[in-house]
Amino acid sequence: MAISGIKVNPTKFNKNQIPLYLYLVPLAVVMGAPIIYIIGHAFKPMDELYAFPPKFFVSHPSLINFQNLAQTAAGSSVPISRYIFNSLVVTVAVVVLSILISTMAGFALSKMNFKMKNTIMEINNVALMFVATAVVIPRYLTISFTGILDTWFAHILPLIAMPVCLFLIKQFMDGIPNSLIEAAQLEGAGSFTIYRKIILPMVKPAIATGAILAFQAVWNNVETSNLFTSTESIRTLAFYMNTLSGVGTVQGQGMAAAAALIMFLPNLLLFIIMQSNVMNTMAHSGLK
Repeated sequence: MAISGIKVNPTKFNKNQIPLYLYLVPLAVVMGAPIIYIIGHAFKPMDELYAFPPKFFVSHPSLINFQNLAQTAAGSSVPISRYIFNSLVVTVAVVVLSILISTMAGFALSKMNFKMKNTIMEINNVALMFVATAVVIPRYLTISFTGILDTWFAHILPLIAMPVCLFLIKQFMDGIPNSLIEAAQLEGAGSFTIYRKIILPMVKPAIATGAILAFQAVWNNVETSNLFTSTESIRTLAFYMNTLSGVGTVQGQGMAAAAALIMFLPNLLLFIIMQSNVMNTMAHSGLK
């Protein structure tokens, strides 16, 4: 496509793209610097970890931090495989339940008419303003009152309600024509059939985005293991990795760097795999 001799979105490199590259390349470098630092930091030997001034890049990569981490984990009273198993169970449960609740609630708020519909959505939007720290005490009191302290439910139930996930999915569903729903109703389809066979297939990008957000929230969560459980065998990998910085005076920092990389990689890989869905969701959610 050309406008007055200028190509718009050319399929190959064009000199008109140079100003765009001059803007995007430095931005990409700034955004990618923390990722490069996390990866390099995990492979720094002890002398580089404590070097002053600190070094951004690793000069002599080493696996010593990972070896120390493996040795410490082998001597733990609870095997690291147990922490991994706990994290996988909790993560899968939270992701599945949060997506199920968010999609069903989003369908009701977007395509059904009932009293206080807008009020409920506004309450959800207000919940977006509260950081996790602000609700720690009310959350603890609620968990204590329901009698699920030091149980698997203490890991799962506090995290399945995700206001941001509901917001994104509901906004995406608003873009689905109501005429499509009405046509299905004329064919005799019930609400659950419409939800399962029409709505869910059309909001897969939003579901993928919600799954990423839910995964990040639970995979990196330390609060539930730290505040709501006391039995070591039901705590998660994030909690165990978080305790490594206090092991020893020198090796602890190296193991913490290795642990940070281990906890970060699943988030990075998941985002790379689903990045197109994330961008699609953000575009749809902003076009209102």
